[in-house]
Amino acid sequence: MALDPTPSLRRQALHWLRCADTRDKAQGTRGLDLHGSIDAAELIDEPPGIPGRPPRPRLVPHVQLKPRSVHTPAGRAALLHALAHIELNAIDLALDVVWRFAGLPEDFYRQWLQVAREEALHFELLRDHLATLGHAYGDFDAHDGLWQMAERTRHDALARLALVPRTLEARGLDASPAVKAKLLSAGDVRGGEILDLILRDEIGHVAVGNHWYRWLCAQRGLDPLSTYAALAQEHGAPRPRGPFNLQARRAAGFSDDELASLGSIGP
Repeated sequence: MALDPTPSLRRQALHWLRCADTRDKAQGTRGLDLHGSIDAAELIDEPPGIPGRPPRPRLVPHVQLKPRSVHTPAGRAALLHALAHIELNAIDLALDVVWRFAGLPEDFYRQWLQVAREEALHFELLRDHLATLGHAYGDFDAHDGLWQMAERTRHDALARLALVPRTLEARGLDASPAVKAKLLSAGDVRGGEILDLILRDEIGHVAVGNHWYRWLCAQRGLDPLSTYAALAQEHGAPRPRGPFNLQARRAAGFSDDELASLGSIGP
């Protein structure tokens, strides 16, 4: 997928978002130069083909994805595939924030581009580890829940930040210890190492979401806690379910009041 010469970083983000080849998408995203021109003020018309998707995996409703035992090779491969799918969606989500929302500080775009680059590395690590089990990305069905929330919040940066990094990606912080334990119980030491790296980076990604969510709340004169509850209800965000990784959530910048509210917000 050819790229026009010297486009702004926001237009480069849109280009790789629309790329349907997962290998090219990850490699191109990792190659983004964070020192390039941003052109924060440019209003970019939404083209078709967002996000670019490969022919496989087949996307099905979440309820159709049945859990498998990680103590079988196929079950462990299915788990790694599910994690790779989450990371591929995370690339798209970070790239989408960059091109879609104009008029924000340059640091906003550069930080989300760095997030996208790290998500691309996560995808590559999981994809390559999956290959050691004789499988490729696309071999198992997957669901589209992460991108559905992106669609619901496509017209408002505040809602996007509240409900993607601070909700859906924060759930990953909670799930990571249990997923790592499953992999280790099946003897997958390398998988556990990858999960450690991902958790470290994802704490930083959620922290970026927290920072810019609060920045936008301040710009609009809104209370972050009550605004989050209202946005979660308006857009049908999933109710947070424990156990919560409170240490990781604190490291990602959640306040004590926000942590105390877990379980009391959402539809």
